[in-house]
Formats: sequence, structure tokens, C-alpha cells
Amino acid sequence: MIKQFRKLTPVNLFFLVLAALALRVGIFPQMPEVLEFSFAEPSLRLLLPIPSESPFMPKPNVFLAMILTLIQAVLLNRIVNQHNLLGKPSFLPALMYVTASAILMPFMILNPVTLCNFLLIWMIGKFLNIYRRPDIISLMFDMGLITGVGTLIYFPFIAMFLVLLICLIIFRPFNWREWAAGFIGFMLVYLFLAVFYYWNDSLAQFYHIWIPLTTPFPSRLTINVADYIVLVPLILILILSLYQIRQNFFRSYVHIRKSFQLLFALLLLALISFYLKAGEVRIYHFLLAVPPVSIFMAYYFLHARKRWVYETLYFLLAGFIIYFQFF
Repeated sequence: MIKQFRKLTPVNLFFLVLAALALRVGIFPQMPEVLEFSFAEPSLRLLLPIPSESPFMPKPNVFLAMILTLIQAVLLNRIVNQHNLLGKPSFLPALMYVTASAILMPFMILNPVTLCNFLLIWMIGKFLNIYRRPDIISLMFDMGLITGVGTLIYFPFIAMFLVLLICLIIFRPFNWREWAAGFIGFMLVYLFLAVFYYWNDSLAQFYHIWIPLTTPFPSRLTINVADYIVLVPLILILILSLYQIRQNFFRSYVHIRKSFQLLFALLLLALISFYLKAGEVRIYHFLLAVPPVSIFMAYYFLHARKRWVYETLYFLLAGFIIYFQFF
């Protein structure tokens, strides 16, 4: 499997679809009769006639989520190969994206984070373009705008604005206009939103959008460890990935080193921003971490030398995913 996806060939699109179906085979026997979740934040539903709950039946919901995941996987794969993050072109980022996005049941159901990942992948492509461009003011404005739009779909996406600032610190010397462009792009979204609230005599409700920012970081988290044993192979692969990156870190180009530093920051912020969602923590929040995780995993599987080791690790991960879908 891994050896096949190490090659960048069109036939891998077919195998990618098969992998996506195989990794979701266990969700259909346990499909609930009703899937309820919000497609967007209340602030966006005030602007557009978006239903407050999922309009899809469970099976079409899962199939649509799978199709969107496949599209995202191919887009991310194109960006990684375009910027040569792994050292040579392959289909591994797409395979790892499809795999990581099936590791927990809530990931496989259409949710607002699935939609936000289109924006996140778009932003990753723009982040990687910063290093080579002499003037990035318009690029920073665009990314601020994208982040603002993402928060209307899923508010914790606001954490990606910090990634934007970290990107400037890593890639660029200080230029106040570049920083200001990002802020202006982000705030422009909420300026138009505030005007719309004002026109509808609802300006007092505009304050409620920002309440999640005052939520304290939880001091205790109740976790059923048995529900997350499936993550053990993933964590092992990530540890090996980071070790492999560390081995080659100073032999890589400066752009590649800075890119992996940025991806690591993105991963951390995607993980810790779960508390910004008002109400109960949703597991699908951690789908935001899938793009950077899949790139790290792809790096290991492309550079690992012993075939029996990396093939066994992947099939162990896939086996855990399928087994825990049934049990």
C-alpha cells in the first residue's frame, strides 16, 4: 500500500477512493437514525438562510463527508508536492489525510470543521507562498479575510489567526504593514457583520459572538481512555515522523525547515483551541489537526527505509481504525 502511494501516478486516485471506503466500512452498521449538528455559527445564519441542523439523512451525510474529504486530500497533496515539502512528489499526503480523517467516528460525519478544512488547506498553500514573495501585503489581507470567514462557520477557527502571526515571525522580517493587512482583512468581515446587526436592530447580540474568547482553559478533562485506544498507532507514527524530520532538519532547505516549524505551530493551536467552542466540546473539532498531521505522517512514510516496518505500521493503523468502528 505505502509503496504504491510513494509514486505520483493517476491510478492512485482509484486506490485512494478504495482506501476511503475501506476505512469507513464500520460506520454504516452503527449509523444513528438522526444526525444533528450546526452547519454554521449563529452569526452566519443571521446573514444567510442556512438550516440550523443537518438537512441530510445519515448515509448521504457520510458519503458527502467522504467526497469532501477526498477532494481536500487531493488539494493538500497538490500543495505539498508543489512546494516539495517531502523531498519528492508522491500521493502519500492524500492517503494520510484520508486515513487520519477516519480515525474517529465524528470525523467521518459532515460537520462545520469539514468545511473549514477547505479554508485551512487554502491557507496552508498561501503560507508556503510567503517565503518567495517580495510583497505579501495583499496575501496577508486575503488570509485575514479567510480566517474571518472561517470563524463564521466554526468560531474556534479564530485560532488560525495566531498561525498567521506566527507565520510572519517565522518567514519575514518585521514590517508593520504586513501585520496590519492581516488584522484589517480579519476585522473587515466583522465590520460588515456589525453593520448587518445594526441594520437589524440586533447590535446588542454582536457582543455574544466574542463570549467564547473569555472561556477559561479547562483545568480538568474527563476522557474515557478506552474510546481513544485507536490513537495509539497514530501517536507512534507521529513520534517516528518527528524523529525523521529532526534527523533531516538541518539538511533541508531553509524554506522547508520554516514550513515544518509553521505546521507544528498550526498543529498545536488546532489541538488546544477546542475550548473556544461554546457548550460541550465536540470531538470533530480535532479534525482541524488532520492537515498538518497528515503531512508529518507522509514525511515519515516517504523517508522510512525498511518496507516491512512502515507497511506494518500503516496496516496496524488501518486495522485499529476498522476494528474500533465495529467494537
